[in-house]
Amino acid sequence: MRINKFIASATGLSRRVADMAIEQGNVTINGERAMLGSNVHDQDEVRMRGKLLTAPATSQSILLHKPVGYVCSRDGQGSQTIYDLLPKELHKLKPVGRLDRDSSGIILLTNDGDLAHRLAHPAFHKKKRYRVTLNKQLQPADQRAIQAGVKLIDGISQLELEPSSSPEQWLVTMHEGRNRQIRRTFQAKGYEVIELERIQFGDYQLGELPSGVYKTISS
Repeated sequence: MRINKFIASATGLSRRVADMAIEQGNVTINGERAMLGSNVHDQDEVRMRGKLLTAPATSQSILLHKPVGYVCSRDGQGSQTIYDLLPKELHKLKPVGRLDRDSSGIILLTNDGDLAHRLAHPAFHKKKRYRVTLNKQLQPADQRAIQAGVKLIDGISQLELEPSSSPEQWLVTMHEGRNRQIRRTFQAKGYEVIELERIQFGDYQLGELPSGVYKTISS
């Protein structure tokens, strides 16, 4: 197995990040500095920054329907975390594309570094779709402004909007994912997001999966 693939499967990092670690001299094979393109065999000892790495037998990925009130971290600092919803054997998986505590919907967790990279890196322009409920009806002028682009402190935010089941509910599509971007965009135009549910992430759909339940997916 190529060294970058081994590191990706052992750590959840992408192969690109693994290559950077190798180039920086942070990876050894049997005590010798690893080189790009090196191969790892069954009895080899691989370390990154001194830590022994062990690759899982197979990659594993799940789709979780995160409920409101759970945080996407291992340390909830007093809050419930998504790991409270999972059996212990899945706690090694890392989340891709986090949701804040007050949001619900799709969370993907994986030990496949390449899948995580493809889903999370902006260069791949993965579609994310949300069902958003506002505190009041969105005015046509504000809809046009949000679709054209709203200036936020960290840059322009441009969202695709489609009407949903009520005047206060919208389907929002985006291809990036800055911190609380949807909430901040509507707030900039005088609206409060009172419900936000992610229903699509890349090729993965939430569908009818119940809240708090997960399913295995192929990567």
